[in-house]
Amino acid sequence: MSEIHVMMDPDLNGALKQQSTGSEGDQQGATVSFHNICFKVKQRGRCPSWTVAAEKDILIDLNGIMRPGLNAIMGPTGSGKSSFLDVLAGRKDLAGVSGEVLIDGACQPPNFKCLSGYVVQDDVVMGSLTVRENLTFSAALRLPECIAHKEKEDKVNRLIQELGLNHVADSRVGTQLFRGISGGERKRTSIGMEMIIDPSVLFLDEPTTGLDASTANYVLLLLKKMACQGRTIILSIHQPRYSIYRLFDSLTLLHRGRQVYHGPTEAALDYFSGIGYTCEPHNNPPDFFLDLINGDAASSTHKDIKDLGAESISIARCELEEKFVEEYRNSVFFQQAKAELDRIVQGKQAMAAPPPRIITYNTGFATQFRWVFRRALRNLVINPQVYFAQSAITLVLSLIIGAIFYNMQLDQSGIQNRNGLLFFIIVNQCFSSTSSAEVFITERKLFLHEYTSGYYRLSVYFLPKILTEVVFMRAIPVVIFSCVLYFLTGLKRDPATFFTFMFTLTLVAYTASSMTLAISADQSVVAIANVFITITFVFMMLFSGLLVNLRSLADWLSWLRYTSIPRYGYSALLVNELSGLDFCQVSNQSRYEPGQLCAGEDVLAHLGMDYSYWGFWQNHVALSIMIFFFLTITYIKLRLLKKFT
Repeated sequence: MSEIHVMMDPDLNGALKQQSTGSEGDQQGATVSFHNICFKVKQRGRCPSWTVAAEKDILIDLNGIMRPGLNAIMGPTGSGKSSFLDVLAGRKDLAGVSGEVLIDGACQPPNFKCLSGYVVQDDVVMGSLTVRENLTFSAALRLPECIAHKEKEDKVNRLIQELGLNHVADSRVGTQLFRGISGGERKRTSIGMEMIIDPSVLFLDEPTTGLDASTANYVLLLLKKMACQGRTIILSIHQPRYSIYRLFDSLTLLHRGRQVYHGPTEAALDYFSGIGYTCEPHNNPPDFFLDLINGDAASSTHKDIKDLGAESISIARCELEEKFVEEYRNSVFFQQAKAELDRIVQGKQAMAAPPPRIITYNTGFATQFRWVFRRALRNLVINPQVYFAQSAITLVLSLIIGAIFYNMQLDQSGIQNRNGLLFFIIVNQCFSSTSSAEVFITERKLFLHEYTSGYYRLSVYFLPKILTEVVFMRAIPVVIFSCVLYFLTGLKRDPATFFTFMFTLTLVAYTASSMTLAISADQSVVAIANVFITITFVFMMLFSGLLVNLRSLADWLSWLRYTSIPRYGYSALLVNELSGLDFCQVSNQSRYEPGQLCAGEDVLAHLGMDYSYWGFWQNHVALSIMIFFFLTITYIKLRLLKKFT
């Protein structure tokens, strides 16, 4: 991995470096300084002024320094903790951010998000893999290819040992279908995925979310141990208990995006006591801080607020907020931090402006594709519930439909039966493909995190997904469905016709799945995507050629038939099946009435189908073009997907 060459600030008194107890030796953490950080988001108003975009301040003029150690960002819900953490980690949309973040006095590298560690709140790891497999995947893609595989394995084993995951190293993390490791072990696995690259700065967003008090304490003790090895760890946390709070080296308190304190943790209680707010004995300091900046503690200690009516409570709390912000601005902590920040800026003035953000990779396309494809295949094999369930449902459905249309005869009823059967088959293939909507939606957070952190290229993620989730998941059910249904229903007994039937169904399944992916690629909720997909398929069914004779359509509507997937599949199956058949082969000729359709070609002509050689194969060409078109739309949507919030 390429190193970051930065200018060390001589006035920062060096980074805090302590003796490491781990196997990696001493670590040199980076000093992160933030200068006049502001973050705004645009909010559109309601009608009639919906076109006017109002700006909402999320972070307001934040300044400070975070050195090697355990740095905590605290505040009530909605105070901007996570947004502030994302800004420091270089994972916020620059359009709404002003100010700058410096690393050891130098401009933040454009690929800082790839060089630092970031543990998201939701623990995005592949649940179908084991702890060791997840760490190995991270090591294979985030460490340079020049490092030998044996060295990467040793590094993974050391991390498993340091994180206390030996007893679950070969256990699956767990998914919705099966239970895996505990929440604390899952959190430590997420931390290990980021610690693979030995980042000098590690960010964690609410690392105690979903954990019980004992497990949360264990995780924070682990982070404290890493901080004592010289790393810079910055985390957001809501309301920790005292045993966790006392582990913090520095504390930043936010309220509505503004700083009310930034300094050493051990000095926080004395600071608030000095401005007239003393923590009661046996009260948890984090609880006291949150009550205080929310106005609750002040309400119980200040008579002027006790006497206020309910209508004036919010006004009084706003006044208290302004008071806390002003008190901090006048404090010695702010003055000292401001003086250090000014010296850092003066030493940085001669440096060039930072380049735009980029994502860098430590491995080539072939290596990335091999590992991502291997993981996708393993995820498919280890999760047989979905695959076997789909195959079982396909088998049962084919048996039921085969029984209903069993051994169709070459008579007039056989025409209707064949039309209905082939139309149902095509519609079933289309609606069966709606399950593809979950392909990108369920792994959206995992993909965004890994892609942003430089695990792999977008094309590397896209191609294995198409190969496993579309090709494999759709091909085998089509084969099962075709083999069972075709011979039960008495369709044309000809090998070429059978394999053309299977090939057509496969193309229809691929096209429908591709369209499903194109619609759902930029969606975040499966239910909403399914609504759009279902409406689209229902609309396409109207122009399939069975419900409405396509020759009778008005000119301004006739062009819509070219957008219908069922039309191409239905036309191909009809021509494939009816060509060469005679539906008048019965012994009693007196049963026939004038105007009856006997030849299969006459039936096709009556339905408006082109049964010429090109008329038949143009359906397959059209489906192939639609596959390419929809997959291109899918890739473009993933490329344009908002990577930063």
